[in-house]
Amino acid sequence: MAPVLPLVLPLQPRIRLAQGLWLLSWLLALAGGLTLGCSGHLLVQLWHFRTFLAPSCPFSALPQVALAAGAVALGTGLVGAGASRASLDAAQYPPWRRVLGPLLVAGTAGSGGLLVLTLALALALPGSLDAGLEEGLGAAMAHYKDTEVPGHCHAKRLMDELQLRHHCCGRHGYKDWFGVQWVSSRYLDPNDQDTVDRIQSNVEGLYLMDGVPFSCCNPHSPRPCLQTRLSDPHAHPLFDPRQPNLNLWAQGCHGVLLGHLQGWASTLGSTLAVTFLLQTLVLLGLRYLQTALEGLGGVIDGEGEAQGYLLPGGLRDMLKAAWLQGVATHRPAPADAPPEEAPSKEDLPEA
Repeated sequence: MAPVLPLVLPLQPRIRLAQGLWLLSWLLALAGGLTLGCSGHLLVQLWHFRTFLAPSCPFSALPQVALAAGAVALGTGLVGAGASRASLDAAQYPPWRRVLGPLLVAGTAGSGGLLVLTLALALALPGSLDAGLEEGLGAAMAHYKDTEVPGHCHAKRLMDELQLRHHCCGRHGYKDWFGVQWVSSRYLDPNDQDTVDRIQSNVEGLYLMDGVPFSCCNPHSPRPCLQTRLSDPHAHPLFDPRQPNLNLWAQGCHGVLLGHLQGWASTLGSTLAVTFLLQTLVLLGLRYLQTALEGLGGVIDGEGEAQGYLLPGGLRDMLKAAWLQGVATHRPAPADAPPEEAPSKEDLPEA
């Protein structure tokens, strides 16, 4: 059977191939290290913002798989650099000759599969981030008042830090706070008629008000922060409620976090694409170099031309042979075949 994609490699092309592979392998190791760094940073960011993400959001699978793909790419680059450098010296290549074949098979199946899976996740999962932030931020705002409830006592501090650090307010805007009770019940006077009226004004029995927490205030505003009665145009002199950005953060935290995390996911996807391209070139080059050196007994400066290839036989013939072998394996032997049942007397023709 003819080899798949054969390539004739004289002496000088063989040497240039080994030298080029050494350089590409180090570039692959660098790309694998960058993938490790990007995926690790995105994983830390997701852990930091875990309060504002729904527990069912699968987006965290992207940096986890990318972390493994980056580690394998780094290892493949280091192996490729060592093997290509050793191939230039007949005394150093024999140890690599015994293990390079299995390493190529493992590298192609493992690292290639991981990179393809990670690229697929980078394209498919960012859509789930939108829904995860929508649900997570809504839950964080609902628990803002629960400062003494176990499991939610840090929601207020984390939400305030988010709004102050990222210059955002609410989920999509400051009016989102009008629909949730963000003041703890322990600070409400049950004897105050205004408080009773506000609680009885909605079926959920919540204390709702047209106000926002202090962390929504823009410190660059030239006037003191206005947090309450924001819907009343006559409550605050010289304040136009149609332009709250002069007093409060104008953008919602959903868009800020979505842009921040998707930006890192996009950077990770670009790094993965470069890593996948470099890894494909390194694995193909190593395979051609290995098969060419096998024909020369492992000596790169051997006389004559050498032929490198991807597979030793035609791919179609190999698949057909494997299929026929599998069919023959599952076919029962003649001795094991069940005996034919004798026809019943009722089925026999009458004499």
